[in-house]
Formats: sequence, C-alpha cells, structure tokens
Amino acid sequence: MKFDLIDQKILDILQTNSKITNAQLASEIGTSASGMLDRVKRLENAGVIKKYVALVDPEKAGRGVLALVSVSLTAHKMKAFDTFTHQIKKIEEVLECYHTAGEEDFVLKVAVKDIPEYENFILKKLTLIEGVNKVKTNFVLSTVKYNTKIKI
Repeated sequence: MKFDLIDQKILDILQTNSKITNAQLASEIGTSASGMLDRVKRLENAGVIKKYVALVDPEKAGRGVLALVSVSLTAHKMKAFDTFTHQIKKIEEVLECYHTAGEEDFVLKVAVKDIPEYENFILKKLTLIEGVNKVKTNFVLSTVKYNTKIKI
C-alpha cells in the first residue's frame, strides 16, 4: 500500500499517541474531522493499523524477568510447524513468537515473574509441546532500546 504525506503523518501521530481524538488528529494534520475519520478507517480496513493497545511495563506488572528463547523442532515438516504454532499461541508467558531462518526454528520473547516461574514454563509448558527438540535461553539483563514505532 502506498502512503501519501497525510497517511504518513497520521501513522506517525497514532503510533506515538493512539488516544488522540479524531478532532485533535484532524487539527494537527490540517484536515476536516470527517475526512480524517475516513482516512483512519481506510488504514484500519487495509490492515495497516492492526489494533490500539496500552503498553504495560513488564517490571511494574510483576513480570520483570524477560528471556529470549530459541527453539529447534525435531522435524522441519508442516505438521510440526502447525502443532508448535498452535500450542505456543496458548501460552501466556510468550509475548512474541517469530519463525526464523538459521540454526533455530523459532525465537520467543517470554515474560515471567522470576526464575522458578521460568523453570515451570520450560518444564511444564514449552518442552511438552510435541516436536520441541532443543531450547536455548538468553535472559535480558537490561533493555537498551525498545520501540514500537515503525518509520513510515
């Protein structure tokens, strides 16, 4: 999808402040409120704007231990992929899951309260998924950069 300058401005502003009212957004862009509503709806309907969320600080929510977990499957077949992705979507500790090329098949971003909870996640959830062969964990010591805003 091609974005004109107004679309780019809309997306830039909404990524910074999704709570802005349509009237405020229209005023900042310099267009009518009804025209702005149409543009935003078009971006939503096209799937460019997927959803509006509140970003929660994991530490303040009691989930301050973050881990990046690499997972290798026993077989590179569609059934193994489907089984893993179906099961991983059900696990609350997993914030993000990426299917990757390279040594590992998936990389997960996991948030837990503490190390015992992480151990429980590994032993009673992740490794019980059929087809999981190898798990490698890197714990996050500190976050150097965290950004949800995509340059348009």
